[in-house]
Amino acid sequence: MKIQNPLLVKAVGVTGAWMVRRLSGSCRYHFRYHDPSTNPEVARRLGQRYIYAFFHEIMLFPAYYWAWPEMQILISDHRDGELITQVVRRLGFGVVRGSTTRGGVRALREMTHRVDQGHLCVTPDGPRGPRRHVQQGLAYLSSKTGLPVVGAGMAFKNPWRARSWDRFAVPRPFQAAACVVPEPLLVPPDADRDLLESCRLEIERRMQQATLEAEEWVERL
Repeated sequence: MKIQNPLLVKAVGVTGAWMVRRLSGSCRYHFRYHDPSTNPEVARRLGQRYIYAFFHEIMLFPAYYWAWPEMQILISDHRDGELITQVVRRLGFGVVRGSTTRGGVRALREMTHRVDQGHLCVTPDGPRGPRRHVQQGLAYLSSKTGLPVVGAGMAFKNPWRARSWDRFAVPRPFQAAACVVPEPLLVPPDADRDLLESCRLEIERRMQQATLEAEEWVERL
């Protein structure tokens, strides 16, 4: 059932943000940065900006740990997008509406306009998948903005999993969480379609490998 009542949507946003803080906030977080400057806290001090990418299933990890106003996150225009928007705004993110499937051109244009406001955040396999697949819009966004892509791999230890296309992960209280961040990748500004596809494949490879490393690491914590 689609929730349309504005007061109910707002209530869901307040409750959802509270639950994210309670569940994700109880986790023990561990990070491995191949390039220390890609740590958002370090990047903030250095004045550097990136496009942070993470898979849709693990968005409760950055929704808690990277929820800063300078993080401008792309939220899809699909039917649940307004609910997600209400939650992430209350967590502290800036929000741009749209995706690679609905409102894509408008959303990418808006994202390029927000470059000066801080980092950009994208779930490149959302909102419908395929799971852990990177859409070409991410490579295009890097080419147009001049910002490198930081494709993070994240994992919760033994999370609850939804029966959805992405097997959405919900952290168990007081468990470990791990994040592996590979080297950033900058797509050239003059990239043609073939080069965009090559960069897309490389971003996808790095993200999938980092995700597997994070999943293996978190089981040892």
